[in-house]
Amino acid sequence: MSLHKGSSAPHDVSVNPFVGVADPVGGMETAPPKHRLAEGPMAPSAAYQLVHDELMLDGNSRLNLATFVTTWMEPQATLLMTECVDKNMIDKDEYPRTAELERRCVAILSDLWNAPDPAKTVGCSTTGSSEACMLAGMALKRRWSKRTPGYPATARPNLVMGANVQVCWEKFCTFWEVEARLAPMRGDRLHLDAEGAMELVDENTIGVVAVLGSTFDGSYEPVAEICAALDDYEQRTGVHVPVHVDGASGAMIAPFLDQDLVWDFRLPRVASINTSGHKYGLVYPGVGWALWRDADELPDELVFRVNYLGGDMPTFALNFSRPGAQVVAQYYSFLRLGFGGYRAVQQASRDVARSVAGEFAAHEQFRLITHGDQLPVFAVTTAPDVKNFDVFDVSRRLRERGWLVPAYTYPADREDLAVLRVVCRNGFSEDLSSLLMADIERLLPELCAQSHPLDRPRNVATAFHH
Repeated sequence: MSLHKGSSAPHDVSVNPFVGVADPVGGMETAPPKHRLAEGPMAPSAAYQLVHDELMLDGNSRLNLATFVTTWMEPQATLLMTECVDKNMIDKDEYPRTAELERRCVAILSDLWNAPDPAKTVGCSTTGSSEACMLAGMALKRRWSKRTPGYPATARPNLVMGANVQVCWEKFCTFWEVEARLAPMRGDRLHLDAEGAMELVDENTIGVVAVLGSTFDGSYEPVAEICAALDDYEQRTGVHVPVHVDGASGAMIAPFLDQDLVWDFRLPRVASINTSGHKYGLVYPGVGWALWRDADELPDELVFRVNYLGGDMPTFALNFSRPGAQVVAQYYSFLRLGFGGYRAVQQASRDVARSVAGEFAAHEQFRLITHGDQLPVFAVTTAPDVKNFDVFDVSRRLRERGWLVPAYTYPADREDLAVLRVVCRNGFSEDLSSLLMADIERLLPELCAQSHPLDRPRNVATAFHH
């Protein structure tokens, strides 16, 4: 959650005279302050219009190719969410059917991710993948501490992952006092691989995080190869290092489009998996899911059993009260689409991604980093001989047309590589993609006519916030 500062600015909110309840002149007398509460209430229509008008200045979410988050659902899903917006997910005794839908979603994901015994799989909903990753990290650390003599006096836990991981993993390491060991990017290696992981693993490694779909470019990390390397390491040293798969996006793509890819609970070393229901799970924000292979992978002492509102309730969460609407919407999507429906939706997104990537590649000014053939996401940079503009110029000019396409540099050791990233989600159709490419072709002559890339403040290193 972003941190914001207060304000001492005295400005009031300007009110359109027609917003008044009946008298336009009376409406002009209502100008509520921006940074403190007004002395009294105002009409609901006026309050709505003030907030509505200000939000018009936000970007159009459907044209936001920066975010992985779902920006369109069917009206029936929206109606269900509205009907459930007042339900507190934690009140399982008061809302037993909502709790049952959550249980069914966990069971569906357990089956989808090939758990060896779905009846023994443990899982829960979360507010998103960030919370799910925190929970998975806590379980990894607790299991490591149990099998590590001398902790906490003589051993310091570490977590191995690529430098491309989402920032939530670095937050976990900071908040829970775990050393973050980030495998650097070298040359064409732009995510974690088995070699990079094994350079960092030791007896104090609580786990290795393998990302099924890097947020930087949409590429899958080789989960099976990492597990095989750790199998060999354990055979040589006797040290067991589990794997957590951060499948925030890919865990809802690979089961439908890459069924021959072995990345999930079919690999015995995979202890836990998370995903974002609000990304390629096709649900509005915010809902995530965390699943463990079995109860042994989730230490029982981390699970609280609360006598709350008349019932015994096991819970494992960082949040307590939260809305049940997104969980209901997740079950709606599972029920509505089934396996075949999800496969069709995800295939359509991948087809668009590959098509748009191909159109970028057809322009000599661009060079593809990824091709949209794993996650429906691709990254593209400017060709080496392009000196007139850079990806930040392209991003800025596209924003003038309403498109939100992030430009950013890669992490340490590859900060020389700056790219545009295009996320193709459900709702970003072939028609919209053709409009995007038409704008690219319209802007290219102007960009090529520049004498050099436009300056940007050195402290603005990236437009990448996800």
